[in-house]
Amino acid sequence: MRAIGIILAGGNSSRMRELSNKRAVAAMPIAGSYRAVDFALSNMANSHIQKVAVLTQYNSRSLNEHLSSSKWWDFGRKQGGLFVFTPTITRENSLWYQGTADAIYQNLTFLKNSHEPYVVIASGDGVYKLDYNKVLEYHIAKRADVTVVCTACPDPSEVERFGAVCMNDDGRIEEFEEKPIVSSYNTVSTGIYVIRRRQLIELIEKAAQEGRKDFVNDILIRYKNLKRIYGYKTDAYWSNISTVESYYQTNMDFLKPEIRNYFFRQDPPIKTKIDDLPPAKYNPGAHVSNSLVSSGCIVNGTVENSVLFRDVFVGNNCVIRNSVILNDVYIGDNTHIENCIVESRDTIRANSYYCGESGIRIVVEKNERYVL
Repeated sequence: MRAIGIILAGGNSSRMRELSNKRAVAAMPIAGSYRAVDFALSNMANSHIQKVAVLTQYNSRSLNEHLSSSKWWDFGRKQGGLFVFTPTITRENSLWYQGTADAIYQNLTFLKNSHEPYVVIASGDGVYKLDYNKVLEYHIAKRADVTVVCTACPDPSEVERFGAVCMNDDGRIEEFEEKPIVSSYNTVSTGIYVIRRRQLIELIEKAAQEGRKDFVNDILIRYKNLKRIYGYKTDAYWSNISTVESYYQTNMDFLKPEIRNYFFRQDPPIKTKIDDLPPAKYNPGAHVSNSLVSSGCIVNGTVENSVLFRDVFVGNNCVIRNSVILNDVYIGDNTHIENCIVESRDTIRANSYYCGESGIRIVVEKNERYVL
């Protein structure tokens, strides 16, 4: 493909509450075995984009570890590759990324040293499958300056989380409202853009000269009447996990057969870093229904309508319902967990009771698992 990729994975979301205290949103576990950034990376690899930069910043340790080897997404080749860029102190700059446009500006050398004519920019917190080649073909056919991938937002209350757009019959974006409180438009931006590389360099440099830091507000919205900005509509599954509710619902979506079939069994595949773990083990008395149970799990109790990530231990007589249990959690005997997200590496004492009665409850326990 005649494009390079940039994945914006440095942001923090206060709407993730305790879940983002120790990891970036792009590093959030998804569907038992994946992380959110895997979907953008896999789409890049499946679209034959050979050179990809991931811009990380907030709580980036676990995300950087996940990206430590490019072989899992097939970027380990002599030409191209996977590049991870974090904020760096230089003689000219000692600041962290102050916005999405500033993040690209601080790594502008990556763009200037590349030779591909186009750039695909994607967010690291989206769960979806997309062939970027089709977006590029649309971009070229429309002779667009920027193409924004858009989708319908069925819930009007969710529009405030995104950029709402209005397109004319030709697909050109006429109105762009960034995170409006209310909007008459139900088409939203997915945070995926296609733009010519040289034009991106020009726009980013101009924004930096004017002290402008945000890609959406200071480039897309600012230039919507001066540049040809088009929307590419997709009807396929797409979810953004930047809130606790959307993160929980996205994992619950993977319990639906059609969603599992779409992501796990239909080509192209979603790739991730592989851990060497034994298969899940179900001991006598275990009862599991409509759940995803990952490698390394040991189940002794009842698990219903839940997602168990890697290395989860469920004790005797436990009941887990409508919950997401993250990696390496030990759940003691006779514990009841319902409508919850349990943080990774937690130890839940025996005879505990957690239930999210007025929404999704986040369980964070730091009990000592091994005592003398």
